Amino acid sequence: MNPMNKSEMRAVRIHDYGGPEQMKLERIAIPEPAANEVLIKVRAAGVNPIDWKTREGYLAEIIPHALPLTLGWDLVGEVTGVGKQIEKWQYGDEVFACQDLTKNGSYAEYITVSGDLLSAKPKTLSWQEAAAVPLVTLTAWQALNDMAQIKKGDRVLIHAGAGGVGIAAIQLAKRVGATVYTTASSRNIDFLKELGADEVIDYTKYDFSELENLDIIIDTMGGEVLEKSWATLKKGGRLVSIAEIPNKALSDKYEINASFCFIQPNSEQLSMIANLIDSGTLSVEVDSVFSLDEIDKAHEKSESGHTRGKIVIKVQEDK
Repeated sequence: MNPMNKSEMRAVRIHDYGGPEQMKLERIAIPEPAANEVLIKVRAAGVNPIDWKTREGYLAEIIPHALPLTLGWDLVGEVTGVGKQIEKWQYGDEVFACQDLTKNGSYAEYITVSGDLLSAKPKTLSWQEAAAVPLVTLTAWQALNDMAQIKKGDRVLIHAGAGGVGIAAIQLAKRVGATVYTTASSRNIDFLKELGADEVIDYTKYDFSELENLDIIIDTMGGEVLEKSWATLKKGGRLVSIAEIPNKALSDKYEINASFCFIQPNSEQLSMIANLIDSGTLSVEVDSVFSLDEIDKAHEKSESGHTRGKIVIKVQEDK
């Protein structure tokens, strides 16, 4: 195999939708930043369910993608080039972001990102920890603050508390003074209580649907879990699902304000999140780390649904 020249990079791409076998680690040209873009040397990338759902083609009608496509939308790295309209960022800046979901992603050694999507990397985190932050924490932030309009004293149920979104949502909800209930397996009970959860319901032994008069539910599961959630809310309560669009007939029946949260990249919110991390208010949990050539194993683990925190791809070696 010929050595890679300086204008090439490694990237994991799909040329067709389907299973893990569609992901190919290829050598392609390093992209050139447009006038409003920044070129970033990717140190680490996060793995999220949207990655393999995109790979399978489940989101093809929602998010228009041109194939071949580089997957992955969480990234952290260093600025190595800037477009002519960029003033805020310069060579060597350490940044992180949730990439525009319609663009090529971060399973690559370099990526171009719109300058207005970038935030300064949290100083207290490693590259791999920082890669675990953007998409899930922005999702939790937007679900709780923008949609559910959480406030002090609210009783909140967060499904699957040990997942990436759940871990962030528990901490953000506690920060505003809510009472937090969450579901998890028995192995994660102590961990989630340490994060601040007031009550952890072991779903292998107990049924969360016995709760009542909740103010807010953050649904990360959909399906049967969502169906059983409606009756636990008080009239006028708020249900936000990140898994599926809630049923309007059930929303009307139970007199619930229900909405679907689909992540919107937001550098201003991400900067606030970085400040919370650096001040010690928000902690990050990395489940496991894989290399680019282990991407199939990373997807397999994500699809299993049994992770504590985030799966991360180590893209380039630490300095």
